[in-house]
Amino acid sequence: MAARHQENVRENNADVEKKNNMAEKRFADSSKEDYLKTILKIIREKDKCRVIDISRQLNVTKASASIAVKKLEGAGLIWKEKNNLLLTEEGEKIAEKIYERGNFFEAWFEKIGIDEETAKEDACAIEHVLSEMTYSKVKEYVKNTEK
Repeated sequence: MAARHQENVRENNADVEKKNNMAEKRFADSSKEDYLKTILKIIREKDKCRVIDISRQLNVTKASASIAVKKLEGAGLIWKEKNNLLLTEEGEKIAEKIYERGNFFEAWFEKIGIDEETAKEDACAIEHVLSEMTYSKVKEYVKNTEK
């Protein structure tokens, strides 16, 4: 009986650890995606992007932005040319996906009566968590109901 209880406790602890690891990964992925999306937006607005531009846009310290940039560079998602940050093909693909999702949800939320600030915040949150299949189905549904 005691052995079975210990086994249940071990299984429970393993489940909790797995969920915590998944939550940390989701947070890391959404942070990475926010930085990539921000770089994309800045490049579109200014034709160049520097670390200071990112820190201002995201309202983080220059040190925090520099750390994130180093991680993105290490992951092969951005590269530097002098002080200018550029997206690699993979980085641009991720940034475009998140940017498009955010714009879609923000516009839709506003269309259904959600105020601009809340729509922007909620769109930013939801753009990271939906699977591609769910996003495609929601987008298709909205498109079909707006005809």
